Amino acid sequence: MGEKVFEPWNDPNESPLIQFKNVTKRFGDFTAIDNQSFDIYAKEFFALLGPSGCGKTTLMRMLAGFETPTEGTILLGGQDIAPIPPNKRAVNMMFQSYALFPHLSVWENIAFGLKRDGKPKPEIDARVDEMLKLTRLEKFAKRKPHQISGGQRQRVALARSLAKAPKLLLLDEPLGALDAKLRQDTQFELMDIQEKTGTTFVIVTHDQEEAMTVASRVAVMDHGKIIQADTPPRIYEMPNSVYVADFIGDVTIITGTATPQGDGYDITFGEGQPTLRAKSDRSFTRDQICHLAIRPEKVAISADKPEGAANAVQGKILDIAYLGNLSTYHVELSNGQIVKAQAANTRRLSARPFTWEDDVWLSWTETAGVLLES
Repeated sequence: MGEKVFEPWNDPNESPLIQFKNVTKRFGDFTAIDNQSFDIYAKEFFALLGPSGCGKTTLMRMLAGFETPTEGTILLGGQDIAPIPPNKRAVNMMFQSYALFPHLSVWENIAFGLKRDGKPKPEIDARVDEMLKLTRLEKFAKRKPHQISGGQRQRVALARSLAKAPKLLLLDEPLGALDAKLRQDTQFELMDIQEKTGTTFVIVTHDQEEAMTVASRVAVMDHGKIIQADTPPRIYEMPNSVYVADFIGDVTIITGTATPQGDGYDITFGEGQPTLRAKSDRSFTRDQICHLAIRPEKVAISADKPEGAANAVQGKILDIAYLGNLSTYHVELSNGQIVKAQAANTRRLSARPFTWEDDVWLSWTETAGVLLES
C-alpha cells in the first residue's frame, strides 16, 4: 500500500478552500484579471506563475483584501471575503521585502501579531517558541534583523506570518532577494514547513523552476487569464498550448500541418523536410495547422542516420549550451528550423563526438512530442 497521493482537486467529495467565481478586475480601461474561475484546496502549495503584468499579483492582492474584484466573487471556506477587511481574514501575506521591524528582536518580530491580538502571555511564549523551532531560529531569538543573514530574515518573516495560524499564507516572490544556491535550499525549507503546518500556501513567482519545485499545482498565467492549472509533471509533459510549453523549460516548437494516418498523424513542415510522425490524444483534421512541441531530452543526436527511427531529421550544429552534466545542441535544419537535442556528458571534453558546424542526425519517437492546436 503506497502513500495516499495528495490530489484533492480530483476528489469530488473535497470542497475547495478558495473559490474564484468569474472574477474580473479592471483598473480604468485595463483588465488585469479577465473573468477567471478556479479553485484552490486546503493544504495545497499553489503557484501563480507568469511574466510581469500577467495578473498574478492582482489575484494575490484580491485574496489578501488589498484589492476587490470589479466583478465576480472570491470565497474562502465558502464565505464571500469581499466585505471582510484584510486584518480580519484568516489570511496572511508575506512580502518580498520581509518588512521586519528593525528595532525588534527576532522573538518580538514573531510575537508582534499575537501581542496585538491581546493573546495571554503563556500562549504567546509557547507559540513563538514553536515557530522558532519550526524555522530553526532558536539560536537567533534575541538578535535584531540586521544581525542575521538574508536567508534567516526570510525565515523570521515566515515564522511571523505563520504565528497566527492563518488558513492561508500568501507569498509574494518570497525568494526573490536570495542568491541561487540559497534559493534552492530555501525552496525545500518552504515545502517542509508548508507540509508540517498544513497551511495552504499560495506563491506568486516568475521563476518557473521555483514553481515547478515547490508547488502541488501551478497556474500558468498570461494577460489576466490562467492558461493551464495543473501538477508540475502534467504542465511539463502535457502542456495544453504552445504558450505553456514554451514558458516551462526548454522546448522546440515545429509548426506544420497534420494529417490523420494510421493510429497517429503525419506532419509536413518546411521545404525538403521529411514527414514527421506523432501520436496525440487531440484530434486533427486533414491539413490542419499544428504545433509539435518536443523537449530536448527526448531528442537523440547521432552522426549517422538512425535505423528505424519514427522521426529523423538532418542538420548542422549551430550552438552548444554546456551545462556540466548535460549539453544542449541547437541544430539548424536546411529550412532554417532549429531543433534542440540534449546529451549527457559522460566523456571528457576532448573525447566528445560532436562540435560546432558538424552535420548530425536528430531522432525521436512518435510519442516524444506533444501535438498542439494553438
